Amino acid sequence: MSHLYSPFVTPSSSTNRMMLNVVIALIPGTLAYAWYFGPGVLVNVVFASALALALEAAVLLLRQRPLKPYLGDFSALVTAWLFALSIPMHSPWWLIATGIGFAMIAGKHLYGGLGFNPFNPAMIGFVVVLIAFPKEMTTWFAPAELTGQTLGLADSLRYLFGLGDNAQWDALTSATPLDHYRTSLGMDLTISEIRQSPLFGDFGGVGWEWIANWWFIGGVFLLLTGTIRWHIPVAMIGSLLAIATLFWLIDPDGTASPTFHLFSGGMMLGAFFIATDPVTAATTPRGRLVYGALIGLLVYIIRSWGSFPDGVAFAVLLANMATPLIDYYTQPRVYGELPEEED
Repeated sequence: MSHLYSPFVTPSSSTNRMMLNVVIALIPGTLAYAWYFGPGVLVNVVFASALALALEAAVLLLRQRPLKPYLGDFSALVTAWLFALSIPMHSPWWLIATGIGFAMIAGKHLYGGLGFNPFNPAMIGFVVVLIAFPKEMTTWFAPAELTGQTLGLADSLRYLFGLGDNAQWDALTSATPLDHYRTSLGMDLTISEIRQSPLFGDFGGVGWEWIANWWFIGGVFLLLTGTIRWHIPVAMIGSLLAIATLFWLIDPDGTASPTFHLFSGGMMLGAFFIATDPVTAATTPRGRLVYGALIGLLVYIIRSWGSFPDGVAFAVLLANMATPLIDYYTQPRVYGELPEEED
């Protein structure tokens, strides 16, 4: 017997085991990202992770908390990794520093640290830099399949620290598929006309759709290891597909297809890695379904009628706000408790 006193069941997972599983699941999609767009995303991840760990240590020292257990739980690494994947693959150092600073300080430790934060820290950092630096946050590099070249590791480092002439890299930049859709629809082009662009593949954008597949595979790994439950990703994907299919059937040449929404932007990453954050997501089984469905609905609304082409980060943060209410109204009945009698 492993315990002399209750509880007698040893927990099957711990925070560091769960976070380590998330890191492992992120690796295939991150490598696919680097394959299609160059090593800039790896530079983002390494730089953001170093900053996050340094800030975590500094704040823990200020709060007079021990460093080892908190730095070793991989939560700071996961936050930095998700933030780095959400921003353009070649971003200046000060943008990354600003986002990580808000994520770690305002999004996490301001509320008391891991387990007390009501909002997803990575999405807090992303939204701050998206609103504060719109120009830099819309400078995305096209996949190598379209341009025939990408920035190498040395050029990526120079771009990160603002060294060299950025004008020589402007020819490699491009709008994201979601942004291109939004702009083209605003010019009254039809979907069939828009999809003539070489930017698009079978379902989503060239490169992007394959990266989404790897996020899905990573998500399956998280499900099989018990790191996440199925409710949120299934409800989120199902909700988005349902509303996107409805509008697509009504106007197929004026509305993006359901599969385009699914394989574009941060949808797959959000469904399996961001929305499932155990601290900020709903906790009851029914609540997770409501929570996931709400995010999927909000993603479609923001993409279709909002000011931002993707909307996953805003949808997650808005759902974070609703989490206490969702949990309150979806509490399962306690075993043996009789329903209240009406007067």
